[in-house]
Amino acid sequence: MPIKIPNNLPARSILEAEGVSVMLEKDAVRQDIRPMRIGLLNLMPNKSKTETQFARLLGASPLQIEMTLVKMSEHVPRNTSADHILSFYRNWEDVREEKFDGFIVTGAPVETLPFEEVTYWGELERIFDWTQTHVHGLMTICWGAQAAVHRFHGMPKYALGKKMFGVYRHRVLDRTSPYLRGFSDDFAIPVSRWTEVRRADIPPQSGMKVLMESDEAGVCLIDDPAHRALHMFNHIEYDSGSLADEYFRDRAANVAVEVPKNYFPGDNPDVPPLNHWRSHAHLLFGNWINQIYQTTPFDVAKIGTVEMAGPNARVIAQAAE
Repeated sequence: MPIKIPNNLPARSILEAEGVSVMLEKDAVRQDIRPMRIGLLNLMPNKSKTETQFARLLGASPLQIEMTLVKMSEHVPRNTSADHILSFYRNWEDVREEKFDGFIVTGAPVETLPFEEVTYWGELERIFDWTQTHVHGLMTICWGAQAAVHRFHGMPKYALGKKMFGVYRHRVLDRTSPYLRGFSDDFAIPVSRWTEVRRADIPPQSGMKVLMESDEAGVCLIDDPAHRALHMFNHIEYDSGSLADEYFRDRAANVAVEVPKNYFPGDNPDVPPLNHWRSHAHLLFGNWINQIYQTTPFDVAKIGTVEMAGPNARVIAQAAE
């Protein structure tokens, strides 16, 4: 099945050129099927690139996916045209009465700030709380993941001596996890952050489990069943050239940044990088979507309630008490 996105979204032509099946809105309404509703709270500065990255991964599913682009109601993006935002995004305040099978919160270029000093922190706290009653499966990315475990579990983040920047080897820690079906023994994932969370700060009674880890880059993926969430602290969704774009941007701005590790062939920025993580990105998102599909209520109104079916129902009921 194809992914349903707004008809004129710039990502559409890119995805169609790559062979991703994209459905027109007028065609989707004619199908007698309930699509899976996935919301994308896009906090990244380059909205169009981020939309394409996630639409590409969601669109690889055999299920029909309806992607809704969401923005903070109380924050005006500075790096994307107002026309683009008005044409394709909905304020969270305008969707807060709706239910979503899945919801993604991206990273944001604010990680060196204390959480409480981020201008939209109050609204983001309300969004995280809202996901517990209006979303079946939550996925958070990079700073979004740090923010989520801080909100849900009080975990701090720590400044690094230098930017963790490059493509790092990771390993699977729990082969029984349905989110890691098909993963290799070790695999590469892009990392780009100035801060980290630490395994030692995971509350022992939280039920959280580390699923992926790197000797160099630390914790990568945490399963948080009590909040029906996956927290990905790195950028598995990145394009082949995403780290290069960041490197050349930082260098042009005179930011002290090293050549991303294990990325450019021979560490030569003049040589195009190779993508070593694309297949695992598709695996992770495919497994996540499948797990949501297997457990989400068919009746959208029951999403976020203790009546929902699936292996997490008992945990959800306990958390609601």
